[in-house]
Amino acid sequence: MTRKVLSIALMSTALVTSAYAQEATLTIESWRNDDLTLWQDKIIPAFEAEHPGIKVIFSPSAPAEYNAVLNSKLEAGSAGDLITCRPFDASLALYDGGHLSDLSDLEAMGNFSDVAKSAWQTDDGSASFCVPMASVIHGFIYNKDAFNELGIEVPSTEAEFFAALDKIKEDGTYIPMAMGTNDQWEAATMGYNNIGPNYWKGEEGRQALIRGEQKLTDPQWVAPYATLAKWADYLGDGYEAQTYPDSQNLFTLGRAAIYPAGSWEIAGFNTQADFEMGAFKPPVQNAGDTCYISDHTDIGIGLNAASENQEAARTFLAWVASPEFASIFGNAVPGFFPLSNEPVELEDPLAKEIVGWRDECESTIRSTYQILSRGTPNLENETWGASVAAIKGAETPEALGQQLQDGLATWYAPHQ
Repeated sequence: MTRKVLSIALMSTALVTSAYAQEATLTIESWRNDDLTLWQDKIIPAFEAEHPGIKVIFSPSAPAEYNAVLNSKLEAGSAGDLITCRPFDASLALYDGGHLSDLSDLEAMGNFSDVAKSAWQTDDGSASFCVPMASVIHGFIYNKDAFNELGIEVPSTEAEFFAALDKIKEDGTYIPMAMGTNDQWEAATMGYNNIGPNYWKGEEGRQALIRGEQKLTDPQWVAPYATLAKWADYLGDGYEAQTYPDSQNLFTLGRAAIYPAGSWEIAGFNTQADFEMGAFKPPVQNAGDTCYISDHTDIGIGLNAASENQEAARTFLAWVASPEFASIFGNAVPGFFPLSNEPVELEDPLAKEIVGWRDECESTIRSTYQILSRGTPNLENETWGASVAAIKGAETPEALGQQLQDGLATWYAPHQ
């Protein structure tokens, strides 16, 4: 080969190599604007260190605006390469609309159980369109100082739970439980779907309800409303006008002893509360009963089907499915629990306490989130109102169950 030909050949090879190694820049759409620093300081540097040819930009929207903003961007063709996925129907609609790619052939999806993937699959499970990132777990967070002062043991049964509330109320130093009904969703999310799984036996009841084999008028679906009705005596004066931030503040300022919680509160409470906190599972009805927890699939991440960086995006998604990502995310955002099969060692004591319930109890997800809230009336939103009405004593539990059942039966075939 002449020197000139060799030179041309080397130039050609260099051009091809340069083009192949050209940097790809991936943009992530998300509603988790609180996590911006985490992504910029920890997650993205860890990924880019291993994949120097790929740059990542985390570009969140305000949580309340995310769905509308994302849909507008997708329709306009301006959305990022990676889409942070809400669970169930919102993301399924994006997949059905051709906006999310099928990731079933991504080898790293084998790192997750069927339950973990179920929030981001078609109803028949044939396609998976988001990599599971984390779940949140429901229960009760309590002020350990208050419990120690009043000599209260952590309750495990409903009788012990209400005895503890009575003791706190009688003493008068603390509001027994911090939750309001002004914003409605807490009454359902931290109320009904927190305690309810112990009544309808978690996935057994939830799946039976979807199949139409159980109804919302059945005792196991009505009874949690009767229990919620008993909460009103312990929520403090003015709970009807109390907002979600009000409740958070009452607890972190040390004015309330118990907070019906989702584990997403841990990071914020750690920075705001100056007392030691503990957590306890939703109390069972009788000692020795199997316990059930709402271990709700909360956040995943998918691939924009219109992305021009498909290969680089799939590389990133495979990394998100890795134990390395799970460890970084699980410890940087305590209370958002990794869903990968590989165990993750968590450092935060409260997060460790709560995630440990997975070893003691059966996990389920919120009863209204899959399939049952696709029609009008929307069962999730109707459950908000029903839970508030139960607490206020505005309707009987039986009447609330009947209203919800009648609404579901107007559009959902298995209940007709």
